[in-house]
Amino acid sequence: MRGEARSFAAIRKDRAADIDRWLTDLFRTAATRPYAREGESGGKGGFPEERGPAGPNGISGVALVAVGSLGRGELAPGSDLDLVLLHNGRDDVARIADRIWYPIWDSGIGLDHSVRTVDEAVKVAREDLKAVLGLIQARHVVGDPELTRAVREAVLAEWRADSRRRLAELRASADKRAESGGELAFLLEPDLKDARGGLRDVQAMQAVAAAWVASAPGPRVREAYELLLDIRHGLHLVTARGTDRLVLQEQDAVAGTLGLLDAEALMRRLAEAGRTVSHAFDATWRTVDRLLTGPAPRGRRPLADGVVEHGGEVVLARGANPRTDPTLVLRAAAAAAEAGLPLAPATVSALAAQSPPLPVPWPPEARGALVALLGAGRAAVPVWEELDQAGVLVKLIPDWERVRHRPQRNPVHRYTVDRHLIETAAGAAAFTREVSRPDLLLISALLHDVGKGWPGDHSTTGEIVARDIGARMGLPPADVEILATVVRHHLLLPETATRRDLDDPVTISRVAAAVGSREVLELLSALAVADGNATGPAAWNSWKASLVSDLVRRVRSVLSGTPPAPAPALSPEQAALARHGGGAVRVNGSAVTVVAPDRPGLLWRAAGVLAAHRMAVRSASAASAGSTAVIEFVVVPEYGTPPDPATLEADLRLVLAGRLDIEQRLARRARSMRPSRVPVAPPRVTLVDDASLTASVVEVRAHDRPGLLWRIGRAFGECGLDVRAARVETLGAEAVDVFYVADRTGRPLLDEQQRIQVREHVLAALR
Repeated sequence: MRGEARSFAAIRKDRAADIDRWLTDLFRTAATRPYAREGESGGKGGFPEERGPAGPNGISGVALVAVGSLGRGELAPGSDLDLVLLHNGRDDVARIADRIWYPIWDSGIGLDHSVRTVDEAVKVAREDLKAVLGLIQARHVVGDPELTRAVREAVLAEWRADSRRRLAELRASADKRAESGGELAFLLEPDLKDARGGLRDVQAMQAVAAAWVASAPGPRVREAYELLLDIRHGLHLVTARGTDRLVLQEQDAVAGTLGLLDAEALMRRLAEAGRTVSHAFDATWRTVDRLLTGPAPRGRRPLADGVVEHGGEVVLARGANPRTDPTLVLRAAAAAAEAGLPLAPATVSALAAQSPPLPVPWPPEARGALVALLGAGRAAVPVWEELDQAGVLVKLIPDWERVRHRPQRNPVHRYTVDRHLIETAAGAAAFTREVSRPDLLLISALLHDVGKGWPGDHSTTGEIVARDIGARMGLPPADVEILATVVRHHLLLPETATRRDLDDPVTISRVAAAVGSREVLELLSALAVADGNATGPAAWNSWKASLVSDLVRRVRSVLSGTPPAPAPALSPEQAALARHGGGAVRVNGSAVTVVAPDRPGLLWRAAGVLAAHRMAVRSASAASAGSTAVIEFVVVPEYGTPPDPATLEADLRLVLAGRLDIEQRLARRARSMRPSRVPVAPPRVTLVDDASLTASVVEVRAHDRPGLLWRIGRAFGECGLDVRAARVETLGAEAVDVFYVADRTGRPLLDEQQRIQVREHVLAALR
């Protein structure tokens, strides 16, 4: 970080001092300068100076107190001022307040203000959580210091005396904030204040410490807090306003203000800081919970060799020595996860500081403990985070450093790479009864994206890294090969299922050749589900799950040497719709099914109706069964309110009958839409070679927008092509659509010039 970034803290301190001097001048002018009411020449209110005990300014009975960011000396460029004018009941306080507040308003600085007596301030703090949190950290600016001291002492005394109730209130507030704000470390556009792991969580920990219930945040948390303040400072500079949400388009510029290379470097630092704060926050509340619920039963319960439960936490047994027992760290972690208990902070610190490196290759006991830890499922995640925060993981698996806190800056992934890996392993634990090698399933789940820490295709690099890690873990050579194969092909099933025609024999034979064995197939199948669920709802849904399941069924039959049982040409529901003859439509919530006689242009015309009704296509599949076409859409309303299903069905039937000019309606809508000002990557159209013997496979990647599928399909029609099958998927804001097309004679595109023309025509339709 450059020198100017490190000076942000000094800049904030200097700005707070400048504001203090300005406020002091305003206060002195307001509290000591003679003034009179309009039409009067003196009177009781004309000279507010008072005799008796006073502060350094010679003024008693009134004081100006800073709370919030000014009170903490953390004033960012766009921060408001939070001020309390304390008084002893003097009758001229309103006039003093006006003489302070109005110049602040005139300056354009935001102001949150109140005027209270000591008793009033204490009463408000007693009833209002925000008020008490501010007054706990109140700072005297100018005036009578006895008033400030009296308020702080009274508020702190009540905060400590009523800590059970107030801390429960604070916890509920923090949980509600986290529920709406999300987890800072994993958000694409985090709120630096309100997200879990953000600034308010540190301030909440400071409030807990003020209640004498837990220790104040330690050095690592304070360092993380300063980084969050610096990022917020840079955000205010870049946006020239007091905002707390770090949106995508500002991240590169904010990184520059901190001397960081780019937005990815910024978000990686931010993720690390957020996880540090969140981890400390959870530990603080475990301490608070012990206060609120009473002490845990005393005594020690053995959990594993050298590991016991004590006081609701996992600690080392008497006589256990990490220095002479290198596998103890994994044994303790596995025991904690299996018991559903946290590792005691002192235990984690001792294991981190005293455990020697594991021998290479790992002894079987260490590998077994790792598998047991991962096999605990969801309970493994917080224990894994404990090890990560203590620096244990990078000692066990040095390659972990390359993915640690690495952001995935897209709306599809909900976690950083490292957190996604442990979440996937936790999800894979549910499938250990369904595979012949549960140990390899869990380890491959933990390592499947490890290649994202290196340049190049992460599946290819991940295979190399996983092979090396597996050997160091002591896996036999045959198991290392299985691990490497699973990591190399971990995207094979979902990508094939959603982007290729499963009725094309080439599709199934290629997957079978890549997989090689039923053992690898079952591992890939379980990993696909765990990976998809850990990625997020945009990456895994019932539609994709059914496609993957169908693909696995077909590939398993090939690997077994038996032909797969033919899938029914039409489902019972589709067959019922097909009996309508001219075409039928079924709208069921987000699912729209169209069954009609197969003819060119059916897919894009149906997609056009959905676009005209402001329905965004999240996924779609199109296929033919004899002379009948079946199109299944999964849609969501663009603006939250779906259209009337009856109207949507009626328009779909009209377009099937050729009685609705959908093109005109979409043209009217396009004219009414504002063009987006946010730059997006250009679309890409690729003709995939050798993916089918009977059709040409065209893959389209583009930023999703209304009518996209209609535009693509119409472009194919203008090129004289028929869409034989399609797989359409929207991942966040990116569309990944694959089409099997043939010319009017039913043949794939063999002429290179024709292939180029099709590609250029589709690209032109997307511009």
